[in-house]
Amino acid sequence: MSESGHSQPGMYGQGRRRRRRRGDRDAGPPGQNLSGPSRDREYQPRERRDGSEDPPGPLMQKTPIILAKPPGERAKPSQNASVSGAPVLEKPIMLMKARDDGGKPGTPPEAAAQPSGPGPSKMEKEGQRPTQPVYQIQNRGMGSSASSSAVDPMVGQSKLLPPEKMKHSIKLVDDQMNWCDSAMEYLRDQTDMLVVGVIGLQGAGKSTVMSLLSANTPEEDQRGYVFRAQTQEIKERGGNQTTGIDFFITQERVIFLDTQPMLSPSILDHLINNDRKLPPEYNLPHTYVEMQSLQIAAFLFTVCHVVIVVQDWFTDLNLYRFLQTAEMLKPSTPSASHDSTGSSGNDDGAEYYPHIVFLQNKARRDDFCPRNLKNMHMVVDKLMAHSHLKYKGTLSMLDCSIFPGLGHDYLSTEVNMFLLPVQENDGDDNLTKAGSGTYPLFSLLPGYRGHPTFSTMVSKLRSQVLAMPRCQLSHTILTEKNWFHYAARIWDGVKKSSALSEYSRLLC
Repeated sequence: MSESGHSQPGMYGQGRRRRRRRGDRDAGPPGQNLSGPSRDREYQPRERRDGSEDPPGPLMQKTPIILAKPPGERAKPSQNASVSGAPVLEKPIMLMKARDDGGKPGTPPEAAAQPSGPGPSKMEKEGQRPTQPVYQIQNRGMGSSASSSAVDPMVGQSKLLPPEKMKHSIKLVDDQMNWCDSAMEYLRDQTDMLVVGVIGLQGAGKSTVMSLLSANTPEEDQRGYVFRAQTQEIKERGGNQTTGIDFFITQERVIFLDTQPMLSPSILDHLINNDRKLPPEYNLPHTYVEMQSLQIAAFLFTVCHVVIVVQDWFTDLNLYRFLQTAEMLKPSTPSASHDSTGSSGNDDGAEYYPHIVFLQNKARRDDFCPRNLKNMHMVVDKLMAHSHLKYKGTLSMLDCSIFPGLGHDYLSTEVNMFLLPVQENDGDDNLTKAGSGTYPLFSLLPGYRGHPTFSTMVSKLRSQVLAMPRCQLSHTILTEKNWFHYAARIWDGVKKSSALSEYSRLLC
């Protein structure tokens, strides 16, 4: 029965009678006339003009009643209509919209790509889950707008954003020998990394070599190197440029650690002249300087895959004694009880030792003579004969086509040694001519150098160092962030080492 007849009590009697008669007529089945043909013709125009009254029969213009249907039954005809009526080029976009949020076909792609809430997106629920490093690379240092714009509408997943590029080195250990946490923001949760450290005496060229291996070329200005080298003013007053340990990581995930000079006389002079207070466990300034150097060397021997020992002349025996002392004071590698794999299979067990590369910087032309090269390898092999450091077998100058006439069996005791000549400028390359006499043709030829150019040697050294084996630093596989925490724990243990304290008492 129609509800409109009872909801309007203020109407006149005749109209009320008409509604009651029409209600009586509507009580029957649809299409059956109970009042006769005359009354049907009398009230039919009024029923059509009255918009508030719903006729009992179904009408085609009343189709909006489908809005009251459940959403599941309503989405099916809309999807069929959108797929059938959309052009061929827009089909992938329509499918993406229907899969992401089930929106209308007119929804723009920007609105469809935005997530609907703080929880995981529907795309993630359907099985497209990127790996953990993908989310960290995308979300770190980027806003919400950048993360939403990094979604490819044709692929349906987030793009890999490149890691942040460092422009200069930062401090890992400051001049007060305190650990710094600023390098943590540049690290990732991935394990494919290489850690390269450097040690050497003052003025040997450590910072320059590390800059050339990491991010710079010999043609660039040294003032723009990632590791600042000594300026002319610092060289004239005999000072050092680097203090503590500097950190730099490349986009190829290679970590470079530049250190202050070992046994530096400028640091000792600074302690004496500035009346700097020493720690209570050190009585003399030179003892404190030597213990600082040993702490840095022992730290690098524990957390680095490759340690480069830079010298600018061959050779200083005190440097080899220093290396052996640092090896003796190196903290033991933490290992699990079930780990039985060792580095060499000897009684050192799971103790870790890095690869050592002896770099002869500023080498002269006579040093590239095969006879002198063989003698240098023999001396280093005898000096390091009792060391557990991996000083041979992973780097060879004979494999770089530097000595094309020498076979691999020429150096029977080949160690990890590389010669780097003096860095020449572009204008000084052809200063020494082959013939400065009367023949102008000979004067145009370059002079005999005895070795490849400096840029070529740096490129060969870089390829050899980056190809070094990446052994496991501890009993577990470390990611970059895990390595940072591991290195911080090792540095704290080195500073509090009882072996170093006992050695300092022996020096005093």
